[in-house]
Amino acid sequence: QVQLVESGGGLVQPGGSLRLSCVVSGATVEYYTIGWFRQPPGQEREFVAAVRWRDGSTYYDDSVKGRFTISRDAAELMVNLQMSNLKPEDTAVYYCAADPTLMDTYYITDNARYDYWGRGIQVTVSS
Repeated sequence: QVQLVESGGGLVQPGGSLRLSCVVSGATVEYYTIGWFRQPPGQEREFVAAVRWRDGSTYYDDSVKGRFTISRDAAELMVNLQMSNLKPEDTAVYYCAADPTLMDTYYITDNARYDYWGRGIQVTVSS
């Protein structure tokens, strides 16, 4: 059974930084795509970033490019999302998601394509 557990959320002031982590268990991750999505209050879930585990290729939504960095830690079977220069509009519940394929770029932003999800973690950016 694949399980994803997020950690690292919380309250941060605008301009601050947070690091989210997602521990993956129950899976051979080499051929997985791992993504981060978020759901702002009252809005639909949206793509943030993703990494294809095998080659480490990364993808970002335009709204976070240059501010967020996704990375994988093979030793810990963990995917991190380093978030910098946070803005109030980054406030959301952040979800880690996984799919057991090396997803084509066309599909990587589509949350319906991911088979496994964490419970989510709150990130609030406010002064």
